[in-house]
Order: sequence, then structure tokens, then C-alpha cells
Amino acid sequence: MKTATYQKLIQGNAEFCERVLPEKSELFAELASGQRPHVTMVTCSDSRIDPCLITQTEPGDLFVIRNAGNIVSLANGGPNAELASLEFAVRGLGTEHIVVCGHSDCGAMKGLLNPGACEHLSHVSAWVSEASPALSAVEGMDRGGKECLERLTEANVTLQVANLRTLGFVREAEEAGRLKLHGWVFDIRTGRIREVSPAKVQGTVASAA
Repeated sequence: MKTATYQKLIQGNAEFCERVLPEKSELFAELASGQRPHVTMVTCSDSRIDPCLITQTEPGDLFVIRNAGNIVSLANGGPNAELASLEFAVRGLGTEHIVVCGHSDCGAMKGLLNPGACEHLSHVSAWVSEASPALSAVEGMDRGGKECLERLTEANVTLQVANLRTLGFVREAEEAGRLKLHGWVFDIRTGRIREVSPAKVQGTVASAA
């Protein structure tokens, strides 16, 4: 599999400025003065996930928050990048939808299933452990099996939607009807998005309460 080199990135930007930008000059002129995205997406840092590509959206359409495992961290004790970004999205930008998007073959979920594989990565181990409540969904399953990884990936999405609902500014906006929460799992091979039903997400919240 061929991946882009640093020089390819520089060349790509030159091509963007020469070929793409002129075609979208009005859009970028508008975006230069501010943003007003209606959708915020919390998704994984995995290089195979391109939120705008898989949803065929334009620059300015999505406010994207990315980290390993699409986790909404509730850790206390200091500044929190995820919470700061979410607060800005909801209170600053007035986003109308938050989508938590997990994906197939997620390395963070593999690390959660097999802690020994990333024990030499102390920061990674500590981070993915924040999703450990999702492991209850795969108790008794073969942790090396594909079905187990798929179920954990979905359970993690529902967990992170539940975490969103613990945030006062999210809960306030949702109860006021200004905000809707969604759970997705993206299949890298097929390109399809599978929605996690609101009832299932709500059920996770109730069971975790």
C-alpha cells in the first residue's frame, strides 16, 4: 500500500491552490470570515477515515473532533481537548447534530480487547482504558474474533453518546430541542455507515445509570 510522503503533501497543496481553489473561490471566500457547521463529528484519528470524503461534504460543513477510539473523555483534573471542542461546537457554533462515528478494524478497540499488545505504549493504554465500560458488551466472547471486535466497536459508540449526555451543555441543548445525538459505525471495506439506533443508545444510558 502506497502512502503519501511529506513532499507529496507540499505538491498537493500547490495543486489545490492552482486547480481546486479557483473552482471553489466563492466558498473559501465565505469561509475566510467564519464558520457555521450544523454537524459536529467525533471520530477516530485512524488515517483510513476521512469524514468529509465518506459523507461527501464540503469544507465548512463538519466540525470534526478526532482522537484514538472516538472517545468522549470525562477525565477530570485539567484542561480537556475533547470537552473544550464540544463546548465550543455546542455553545459557540450552535451545532445541531453531534455524530459519534466508530469504524471497523479499530486499533484502539483492539488495544482495549488486548491490553498486553499496547502495554509498552503508556499513553495509549491509559487513553483506551477510558472506554473500558464498553467491555461489558463482549463478556464471554472470544476476544480474538471479528464478531467481538465489531460488537465492542458499536458498544463504544453507544458509550460515548452516553458520555455526551452527562455534559451539562449537551444535555441542556438536547432537552431544548436544539441538538440531536447520533451513533455511527463506518465499514472501511464497504464504505457504508451503519446507524446505531437512538433507542439502543438510550438503553445504554439507562443501563449505565
